[in-house]
Formats: sequence, C-alpha cells, structure tokens
Amino acid sequence: MACPIHGFRLSQYAVRQVVEKKPANPAEREWLQQARAGDASAFEQLMKPYRKLLHTHCYRMLGSPFDADDALQETLLAAWRGLGSFEARSSLGTWLNSIATRICLRMISRRSRRLTSGDLGAPLRSTAELGEPVQGPVWLEPMPDSELLYGGAANEDPAAILLRREYVGLAFVAMLQHLPGTQRAVLLLREVLGYSAAETADMLGITVASVNSALQRSRQTVRVKTPATGQSRQTQQVDAQGLELLLQSFVSAWERHDLTAMVNLLAEDVRFTMPPLPAWFSGRAFVGKFFAERVFETPWRLHPLRGNGQPGFACYLKQSGDDRFRPGGVVLLSVHDGHIAAIDSFLDPAVCRRFGMRDELH
Repeated sequence: MACPIHGFRLSQYAVRQVVEKKPANPAEREWLQQARAGDASAFEQLMKPYRKLLHTHCYRMLGSPFDADDALQETLLAAWRGLGSFEARSSLGTWLNSIATRICLRMISRRSRRLTSGDLGAPLRSTAELGEPVQGPVWLEPMPDSELLYGGAANEDPAAILLRREYVGLAFVAMLQHLPGTQRAVLLLREVLGYSAAETADMLGITVASVNSALQRSRQTVRVKTPATGQSRQTQQVDAQGLELLLQSFVSAWERHDLTAMVNLLAEDVRFTMPPLPAWFSGRAFVGKFFAERVFETPWRLHPLRGNGQPGFACYLKQSGDDRFRPGGVVLLSVHDGHIAAIDSFLDPAVCRRFGMRDELH
C-alpha cells in the first residue's frame, strides 16, 4: 500500500515498523518498573530505542534540528514526569509520539514556520548583490543523516529504505512547513508513522472526523506545494556507481573551477540556494553564472557528507591572505536523471558545526 501523498511514495506503516513491530525487548518491562520507581538510569535505557524516532518526528514537524533538540528534551522530561500515568493501553512508542507531537504543536503555535529561499522572493538574475543575511530562527535547516531514522533492519529490502528516505528529504520537510500545525501532525501520524485515524484522534485529543478533515486539507496543500519530482524518484534514477561518479565529477569541477564541466553536470532547471543569504538562482545559465562570477573566485575543498537522506559536502574555502581553508557551508544535492537538480547550501556556522565541520584545514 502506498501513501497517497502527491509526489512522494512510501509504504504505510514502514517507519512505525522500525521501532514498534520489532521483537519486544524482554528487559523493557523491568526498565519501566524501575523507572517508575525513580531509577533515572533505567529510564535512559527505556528511552534509548525511541530517541532517534522521536527526534526525527520532531524535526519533520519543526524543520530545524535545533528546535527538534528542544522538543526532544521536553518530550523526555514530560515522559519522566508522567511515567506513572502510563497505563500501557497503547505501546510505549505511541505514548511517546503523542507527547512529542503535542509539544511540537505548542512550539509551532509560538513560532513562525521555517522558510526556504523561494518563500522570500524570486531568483536573482545578477550576481552583483546577494543581499544581507536574514538572521534568526527563520530558515529550514538540514539534519545530518547520523541523527535521522529512516533505515530499517539489516536484511530489509533496500527499495523500502529508499522510499522512506524521501520522508526526511529537504523537499518533503520544506513542504510540511506550509501546513498548519494540526494538519502537519495528522499527515505525519497517518501517512508517515502509519497510525489509524482513531489512534491519531486519541493522540491529538480531537475527533476522528477532525482527523479525516485535516488529512484531506493537508493532501490538497501537498498537491500544490510538492515539486514535480520527489527526492526518492530523483535518487532512484541514478544507480550507486553512477551517483558516485557524478559526485566525484562535481567535486572535481568545483575544486578545479572548471565551469564547463560544472555546467554539464547541472539539470536545465537546477536551483542554487544559500540561506541565510536571501539570494538564490534558478536555471543552468544563472547557476553557472553564479559559479563563474562568485563561487570560483575563491579556492575550495569539499569533503563528502550526508544529510536529509541526500548526498552532500562540507565546503571549505580559503580567503585572500589566509593560509588555511575554513568552513564555508554545508551543501546538499538533489539528483534527477543523472544531473544535479538542486544545490542547497547552508552558510550558517551553527549548521556547519552540526555537521561536524572542522575549524580549519591546511
């Protein structure tokens, strides 16, 4: 069964199965009893299998790994305080997801939604002025793959994991930010985590009719906001060997300042974004112009990384007069039909640190 989210496909219940359908841990009941008695170490053991699941859910809801950190900590604190009231009528994972979702909804009600470059203005045609950085908790931010849950068992069908990967992709998380909080929660609980309408209603404290209505409205918004190609379809169209060759060519062209080679790697409708700068470019001609007139003015070194289920690079640059390469940004790529369809560059030093970039390279 596939979720009817336009542009995105995922077998229903797949993510939930990762945690809730695995064989029960015989120690969980003992940890639960000890935690209820006030044993903090037992509580840590009890929460360990659920941390990444909850963190990923909070990230999807909030669009920022830093906000997701706060939501996760609030969730764990609420679970610790409320453990005595957990009656095991639902699974522990369901109870924790309910807490996390309600905390995220409170945070959403107090904060503006996270934005992408296209939300703030049209793409530029000139590289002369890129604008001043838009500061504050404004931008959609990437999440390192090491912090995300989208994999499964070692013997699981790789195609199933690939399908789940799109539900941590930048395109999907960005699309979610266009939904009101309740619609966002319902869409994720119903069609990503695989809960029934009745379970979702119970978790959110609303009626089944309200859940069904919110789901219908969220699907309508998704049909409007979803890009023509989903991340999973993009990556499926390049095999592992082809993708590796494409990435190697991308690094070589960038570091050698080879404009012809770089342009040949780009899709016709490629985009290049660079928050917190508001500037962005669309189309092979203008992205190529940006590389030629701005990016290639500086020496670079690129080191591979992964975020949001996508390939990318830690980009280090050497400014004039400096003898070291220093963090310039984190870049994540989208690939379609063997070409680079999007270059999403994040210049915030906090994002660079999140992805483990070193302070300097020789």
